[in-house]
Amino acid sequence: MLYVQHADQIRPKPESLADVQRCCNSRLPPVACRLGSLNFRRSPCIRPNCRACRSGEKHPSYVLYCRQQGRRFSLYVPEELVPQVQRWLDNGRALQELLYQAAPRYVQALKRERDKASKKAED
Repeated sequence: MLYVQHADQIRPKPESLADVQRCCNSRLPPVACRLGSLNFRRSPCIRPNCRACRSGEKHPSYVLYCRQQGRRFSLYVPEELVPQVQRWLDNGRALQELLYQAAPRYVQALKRERDKASKKAED
């Protein structure tokens, strides 16, 4: 967003639709995925005489929790994929934040475009 200084105040310069779209496109993350959470857990296995389970240590694993059509589901994530999945989640959150920020700016730009068009029609 550009700022214009007037006398003793600084206020945002009105943005056009193209300004808002250009800003959003320049800040989009390269990869985004649905929001969810990646969790580390320790859980028992099904083997009756497992040494790790008997000792209480259990077996470590990562799980991705997401929602689809209102229902929660989980998905096992192999350890070597954890950094990539975490990046996807971070990018998805960044994209969501960008959309929250862009919505009011976009509406303001639409209103300005409408006002310009109605003023031209009156002339």
